[in-house]
Amino acid sequence: MASDTRSVPAAVPALLSFVAGYVDSCTFLALFGLYVAQLTGSFVLAGTEAVVHDASAPIKLLAIPVFFLGGVVTTVMVRSAWQRGGSPLPATLALEAALLAGLFVSWLVGGPLIERGAPAVLSASLFGLSAMGVQSALVRLLIRGGPSTNVMTTNTTLLAVDVTELAMLWRARQRAAGDADIAAEYAHIRDRLATLWPVMLGFLAGTIAGALAYWELDLWCVLLVIAIVGALAGWARGADRLSRSSQ
Repeated sequence: MASDTRSVPAAVPALLSFVAGYVDSCTFLALFGLYVAQLTGSFVLAGTEAVVHDASAPIKLLAIPVFFLGGVVTTVMVRSAWQRGGSPLPATLALEAALLAGLFVSWLVGGPLIERGAPAVLSASLFGLSAMGVQSALVRLLIRGGPSTNVMTTNTTLLAVDVTELAMLWRARQRAAGDADIAAEYAHIRDRLATLWPVMLGFLAGTIAGALAYWELDLWCVLLVIAIVGALAGWARGADRLSRSSQ
């Protein structure tokens, strides 16, 4: 089984993380507090709904199977592409861009004054959740060992662990200069941090940009992330064709 891990530049996960943060801010503001890039809140709601009723519960509970389905479809696409000897990255990114476009169209049809529980809210929510489910799965499958571009809770924990271990290993290197094992572990954690912090910074930048863009542009703000993911899909398609022609 092949993997696209080595062919994905470091900027791609950071850009996808920016997209996730951006979309999360936009949908949180526009869709009555819904986070589409992660499911922790939906799982908590599933447990608390037994004692506290939330008017937005149906959409937030639907988030779990919809996000799951996005991951299932992506996995099928990735494995099918691998079996054909091709790269699954262009198609999966194109699918994410199409789903984000569906979010935009649903939002556009509903208008700027969508009411809670309106069909446009449900449709936009499902498209956004599906898009983020696709992104989460493609990063997991195609960027093996890389950080999540959607879930910053795990990434923050990893950052705390890695920064602490790096500091401890730095001190150990001072005491045992020339120890090859310590030097190798230090280099490994340093490299891991180098892939982690751009993703976290990208997500934070995305949340800020998404909030500001929604404030200024309303529903039109989604066009930016559609363009980013679409451009990434085009780049991946071109890279795949170039790789095939050189073989």
